[in-house]
Amino acid sequence: MSDPPSDPDLSLLTGPAAADVLHAALEPAGGRLLGWSLRDVDHRPADRTTASYTVRVAWADGERDETFAASVTARRPDGGLVVTDGDRHIQIWRFPFDPELPGLAAACYPSSATDLLRGLGLDPEGTRLRVVAYRPRKRAVVEVVSARHRLFLKVLRPAVVSDVHERHRLLTAAGVAVPRSLGWSDDGIVVLEPLVGTPLRSALESGAAELPDPVDLLSLLDRLPAPIADLPARQPWSAHAQHYAGVVAAAVPALDTHVRGLAQDITSALTSAPPSPDDGAEPTHGDFYDAQVFVAGGTVSGLLDIDTMGPGRRADDLACLLAHLSVLASGDFPAAPGARSALEVWTPVFDRRVDPVELRVRAAGVVLSLATGPYRAQDPDWETATEHRVDLVERWLEAASRAGSGHSENPLIRLS
Repeated sequence: MSDPPSDPDLSLLTGPAAADVLHAALEPAGGRLLGWSLRDVDHRPADRTTASYTVRVAWADGERDETFAASVTARRPDGGLVVTDGDRHIQIWRFPFDPELPGLAAACYPSSATDLLRGLGLDPEGTRLRVVAYRPRKRAVVEVVSARHRLFLKVLRPAVVSDVHERHRLLTAAGVAVPRSLGWSDDGIVVLEPLVGTPLRSALESGAAELPDPVDLLSLLDRLPAPIADLPARQPWSAHAQHYAGVVAAAVPALDTHVRGLAQDITSALTSAPPSPDDGAEPTHGDFYDAQVFVAGGTVSGLLDIDTMGPGRRADDLACLLAHLSVLASGDFPAAPGARSALEVWTPVFDRRVDPVELRVRAAGVVLSLATGPYRAQDPDWETATEHRVDLVERWLEAASRAGSGHSENPLIRLS
């Protein structure tokens, strides 16, 4: 095992002191803490750290498991229960009462979800709800199934909800297969129809669907309408290499020097790279990977999570996809064989579209961002998984060096 996290905020929310934080939230509400485990950690050094927990609570009417979350920052946040030691402020809440996602509670209770369906002119008979995803303070997705409809309620911060709705309308009007938005609410809910097909990740895992031609993936990105390039720019994953190195180093101090050196290599390589023809102004997805792409019958059938769209470089979208595939291919995942096959077939095609060196350097940057994932999700043996992903960053940089020397005829990095 590595040393404990060196960051005091991270230690506060993930170490033994977390029990005190949870107790402070439960006692005023009449609950007694019986036990807890970490569920998710989002660490942003020198800014804000958020953790969520599965908590066993004894209430007056019995024991049950609850999801709680806490966030620590130097600035006093608005809303929710806040405790402080004078220097740090800890905001604590119980799911679904996330203070930054005020629409979440409405999306999670049948009565309010039924009212939402009625407001859209839909039949709410037999409404059932299932929480698909929850990232504290950021977003949640709730599946709604009634006798006649299946929809998804995407819960966002209210400040961005109308913009996300308009992006869905823009892409739908342009003929890009994204979930059709049926409307939005002031408290941050976007109501989306489902896509046709299955996620590419599922196809990689099951082998039941033929993988799409890489040209189809390029065509999907090329169909993004020109107005996407007029949206506010968002820095790609690789541009935040130093930040993600700091997150990894805080979780695994033994990796500090190595991971910061890799981040510097990524930053230096990108800084010295020649400008691309589009000069970063091409419409891009911003988070293009296997869970976002839907396939049906061996062809691309849709695209999810368009919140990150904006102007950028095509190499970033393609590098994001290859980076995710390389993590799957090099790990103990059901999708590993499919991901390896996809890497072998798709990478040479992508090399003909963008600079092979830039593609690999940017893939290294994306993998570095993914190296924070095992700790964030509290995966079993997360420390070893983090080390493996850091090694994978290094192998992508080695592949970039080989490509720069003209050895890109076999672009697949060595994963064994």
